[in-house]
Amino acid sequence: MKLYLAQHGEACAKDIDPERPLTEQGREDIERLAGFLGRAGIEVERVIHSGKLRAAQTADLLAAAVAPLVELETNDCINPNDDPRAFDWEQATGGQDTLVVGHLPFMARLVSLLVIGDPDRPMTAYRPGSVVCLERDSGEHWQISWMIQPHLLGQV
Repeated sequence: MKLYLAQHGEACAKDIDPERPLTEQGREDIERLAGFLGRAGIEVERVIHSGKLRAAQTADLLAAAVAPLVELETNDCINPNDDPRAFDWEQATGGQDTLVVGHLPFMARLVSLLVIGDPDRPMTAYRPGSVVCLERDSGEHWQISWMIQPHLLGQV
């Protein structure tokens, strides 16, 4: 099983737009990331996001490439300051390859929790629009398979 844990793309500042939609750069980064994931053959059976506009927009763009027929789901346990221990990933994923789109610090803390069992020991350097692929081995341990940040994909 694989978990693709993505931070939403760059969002507008709260003082510019309280809903915090993706900026033009954020949208471009996520479209580039979606294209990359699609060309890499990534496919998921579930797509979950926090329900916040920036995460929903990111999930929509990514799902078009990796899960075009999948209905997006929201989960109210993956907000920025939520405790990752409260996110029941087993129930949320149903054992299927899943894309989860959320926020910092939650996403980084979830990676640390799943890989080393300690959400307070940082392991990843997320930037807006980054995705970490975790893979679960037969012994039910999670490992970081790869991580990509939008700036590594160049410009469109």
